[in-house]
Amino acid sequence: MTHMRERSQPFRPSQPELYGDGLCLGPWDPESETHAEAWLRGHADPEFQRWNTPLVPVTDRDSARASLRSKTRQAADGSAVSFRIADADTGTILGHIGVNLIDRSMRCARVGYWVLPEARGHHVATRALTLAAHWAFTDLDLHRLELGHALGHDASCRIARRCGFRPEGTLRGAMWEAGSRDTFRDTHLHARLATDEAAPGGVADSNPGPHAGAGDRRSS
Repeated sequence: MTHMRERSQPFRPSQPELYGDGLCLGPWDPESETHAEAWLRGHADPEFQRWNTPLVPVTDRDSARASLRSKTRQAADGSAVSFRIADADTGTILGHIGVNLIDRSMRCARVGYWVLPEARGHHVATRALTLAAHWAFTDLDLHRLELGHALGHDASCRIARRCGFRPEGTLRGAMWEAGSRDTFRDTHLHARLATDEAAPGGVADSNPGPHAGAGDRRSS
């Protein structure tokens, strides 16, 4: 059961491990070689670079660790929560999903995600987004989640629709062009409200499973 929080109190989200539909969403560890390598490979992937231009480039292990440390700081100050997407049985890292730009006053946030090349074609992003959205609406008590992708990114558009994120229009010049920080392109905006019907595929179980111990729209 979700309990309403006092809006005036500082918000410090805990980051549990979420299990559902064959996935585990857990925190990234900046000091882990495996995590840093996966983060670097995700950002170096040509398909990622085609549709995303991070605020700070990730080009080597050091910058990957620095990027992950910034995610840890954001979780600590309550502005964003970043999850490592992994196979629930093997622990193999599959990608990333973040609940970013958390606004406690308006009870809204922006979600972003990417999947490693070898994990594509298995509905990883769809399953992870369903799981993360359910957690954001229940545990974080958010009312609205937004999802923006570059115009023309049809795969991301299909994932958003499949997870119940309705299209709301086009934001002109709302994100950087690929590989550029001084030219802009349009963004297709989707959103889902806590009061919307559940996505057609249902809601994955976000409670800690038997394995448990218990996205910036430009960077993920």
